[in-house]
Amino acid sequence: MSEFEVDLFVIGAGSGGVRAARIAAGHGAKAMIAEEFRIGGTCVIRGCVPKKLYVYASRFGDDFAQAEGFGWRFGKPPEFDWQKLVAAKEGEITRLSAIYEANLLKAGVEVVQERAEIEGPHQVRLTRSGRIVTARHILVAVGAAPVMAPSIPGLEHAISSNEIFDLKTFPKRLAVVGGGYIAVEFASIFARLGSKVSIMFRADNILRGFEETMRLGLSEALGQAGVDQLCGVLPKSIEKTEDGLRLRLSDDSEIVVDQVLIATGRRPHTQGLGLEKVGVAVDKAGAIVVDQLNATNVPTIHAVGDVTNRVNLTPVAIREGHLLADRLFGGATEVVDYDLIPTAVFTTPELGTVGLTEAQARKTYDCVDIYQTHFRPMKAVLSGSRDRMIMKIVVDGQNDRVLGVHILGDDAGEMAQLLAISLRLGAKKADFDATMALHPSASEELVTLRNRTARHLREKAEA
Repeated sequence: MSEFEVDLFVIGAGSGGVRAARIAAGHGAKAMIAEEFRIGGTCVIRGCVPKKLYVYASRFGDDFAQAEGFGWRFGKPPEFDWQKLVAAKEGEITRLSAIYEANLLKAGVEVVQERAEIEGPHQVRLTRSGRIVTARHILVAVGAAPVMAPSIPGLEHAISSNEIFDLKTFPKRLAVVGGGYIAVEFASIFARLGSKVSIMFRADNILRGFEETMRLGLSEALGQAGVDQLCGVLPKSIEKTEDGLRLRLSDDSEIVVDQVLIATGRRPHTQGLGLEKVGVAVDKAGAIVVDQLNATNVPTIHAVGDVTNRVNLTPVAIREGHLLADRLFGGATEVVDYDLIPTAVFTTPELGTVGLTEAQARKTYDCVDIYQTHFRPMKAVLSGSRDRMIMKIVVDGQNDRVLGVHILGDDAGEMAQLLAISLRLGAKKADFDATMALHPSASEELVTLRNRTARHLREKAEA
């Protein structure tokens, strides 16, 4: 008889935990997974999947308006039904959650739908039943939760990104607090669905850390969509009134809205997990500290995904969980490569990016060449829209290697995924130039962009 009941116990059935459990079972390990909410985690239930569905919904308004330029006539203005969208979204995530559970069971993973907490290096307690399960290895994959900040009077009247998907009534006036990708995505979605949106943030522009050219371009586009951007402004209080929620702001102004969305960040969901019982190290943000093998300082306990606060993206959690199971039970030695991860911000217009920004490149490389273009996409010509696309290629000026590509416009995320392959293969700007263009397309600009727009030489420190 084995010393342990299971070889791998996974706490949290999100994308990373589910993948780890399935792969471990595929290697012949006995795996158990516990989830206190719904199987699928943040991405499937209250994150990227429902958000992308709402993004699609938000873009139809523009499509209807622009269709007239292509000869379409509509007898009456289209109407939007918020409740129908919410119900359709719920049906889809319920379907996906069921698929996740079915795939776990098919792989031979035991699924327990209750909360689990760590009792010891090899022990997990199921809180509802009180059952203690012994495990050779424990994996923590509980993700992160929204942070409701700043702490101000009336904060209880606000909601987080967890609740925004299921509002009973569509907010005609929405205040969004935060300037990161979650905040700007929801600002973009609700503005295009018909809400009057005000977004407020501490910085001087949205999306700190992204390519500066794209930040400016997206800010301009959001303004054209009617999003009021309040830079350097945060709420001081929220008061519930007969007219709605009254926000008093740090610049001494006031606005009244129907709903306030707090999107100022997320924090690893580690409280109450029992980590302190076994001495698992966490950082000041509460994230579990792991090495390149996703191992904690306790050899039998591991962590993947947002709970480590390393690279908080679903595909990263999936890769981490997959390779961890391969190493623990399949004899593999491969580790996760965090370079050149493609990312997208699903605003309208969309932002797709892979590799270094210009600012990052100039800190590291002695010579950085920039190739940049702004143009009106073909669809905008007949529709009469003010849409613009921006593309920027960042190149090592000494060896011609492409360090980063950044795109603002339709299908930017799709392009970033494919560009990531090229950059991982070490593509040079000459390879882009030698590639035949696909015409007519927006993406052809990436291979016809021949004229350098800037060269930056780094000042070398004196010896």
